[in-house]
Amino acid sequence: MEEIVLGGGCFWCIEGGISGLRGVESATSGYSGGHVSNPSYEQVCGKKTGHAEVVKVVYDPQKIDLRSILRVFFTLHDPTQVD
Repeated sequence: MEEIVLGGGCFWCIEGGISGLRGVESATSGYSGGHVSNPSYEQVCGKKTGHAEVVKVVYDPQKIDLRSILRVFFTLHDPTQVD
């Protein structure tokens, strides 16, 4: 298994779009960076913690390659949304 962490605005959209791909074992939402331990969703969305919403993707490279995952990611990603 391989894994990659992707940040692309709202993690619900990224998780939902990636998790159904053949070869993706899991897609787990979370936060990266920031200066607050264990922030709530509301704190992160309030832009006061310095965190970004991310999705950790675990995938089987024999069933799906990273390029295919990234192709889907960039159709879902909103580059204007910070977190």
